[in-house]
Amino acid sequence: MSRCGLVLLIAPALLAAETHILTLRQAVHRAAEQNPEVLIARFNEQIAAQNVRIVRAPFNPRVIVGSGLAYTSGFPMSIEGSAPSIIQAQALQSLYNRPLTFQVAAARENARGATVDTANARDEAAYRVAVLFLDAERLTHEADLAEKQVEALEKAAVVIEARVKEERDLEIENKRAALSVAQGRQRATSLRSEQNAVESELAILLSFPPDDLVRPAQEEREWPTLVLSEAEAIDQALTANNDLRKLEVSMRAKALEVQSAKSSRYPQIDLVAQYGLFAKYNNWEDYFRSFQRNNGELGISIAFPLLPGRASGGETAKAELEAAKLRTQFNATRDRVAVNARESYAEVQKAKTARDVARLELDVAREQLSILLAQMQEGRVTLRQVEEARSIEMAKWMGIYEAEAGIEKAQLQLLRLTGGILAALQ
Repeated sequence: MSRCGLVLLIAPALLAAETHILTLRQAVHRAAEQNPEVLIARFNEQIAAQNVRIVRAPFNPRVIVGSGLAYTSGFPMSIEGSAPSIIQAQALQSLYNRPLTFQVAAARENARGATVDTANARDEAAYRVAVLFLDAERLTHEADLAEKQVEALEKAAVVIEARVKEERDLEIENKRAALSVAQGRQRATSLRSEQNAVESELAILLSFPPDDLVRPAQEEREWPTLVLSEAEAIDQALTANNDLRKLEVSMRAKALEVQSAKSSRYPQIDLVAQYGLFAKYNNWEDYFRSFQRNNGELGISIAFPLLPGRASGGETAKAELEAAKLRTQFNATRDRVAVNARESYAEVQKAKTARDVARLELDVAREQLSILLAQMQEGRVTLRQVEEARSIEMAKWMGIYEAEAGIEKAQLQLLRLTGGILAALQ
């Protein structure tokens, strides 16, 4: 076999999809570090930090060194305001600039807002991954249960076929058994398909290759006990909610922008220094009585904006309107967070009640199945009745899985709103 053919045979094996077995904590930890949305938020945070340096740059001294060497003929003319020189240096620094000072402060607030965005991205990624993880876990249990039911239905079909051959049952019982097996296989296949779809989506959220799968590991989890009352949950949500924190930062930044626009009439003071090593030309003495090669200047430039124009008033009005908009948005968001916290707290209690009901329903279904199995031994009920009871039991088991997942999801939502989701899952 040629080397090229060998490579073509090995390549698919090397590129085969991988299944990653992770616990919930491992998945959440990776989401907080590797999720694409988190990485983007971190880049934005770094960009905002660099923007502070850019806005603040005029307050730092800037030194420019160059040369203005030139050939002169006739009267020595200036080059960009400086006489022809071999070496020239300029130093500039803003000493007093109120609009720029407020802009620097606003840039710092925006950088804090970017930090809040990163924290919010981590919480959102942790929540989404945890919810998908619970869905994948539930679907795995349900698919396993459905496949076990298919095995039981196939065994029952064999028994029914034997009874039909012995003319103890009618032929229609064979068809009913075949239908039950087909329906069971369809249900199991559908659940496996849903499981694979969720596990694939989990892999993407965790920055694994798109062909990989993330499968929940079998584990015993203990969720933190939520000892908060409804009022405490609402207060904590209002304190820790990232959307509210971001709006608070945005309002502070916008207030600084208003101050920056209003301070446009303030004077601006800059430090100016320059040095020039002039070139000596033959015709200098024809126009000047004395000539000095080394020349320096140190001073302060003061500018008074007497007529800043209409743009200043427009910028002030625009910033004030945007600040009012943010305040309205903050109040609306605060009300929404309070309502969501109240609803999430109630949802936790509702999910616990649903789990208790599901457990009681399962106990009844299991007891009923035990009774029917004993009656079948006595010949008092048919195998079909027993299998129907098994189907009911399986449905109640699935109800248990859904109820348990419902409690965990409700707790996740409440932890997310109160700012404790990462602390609880890492």
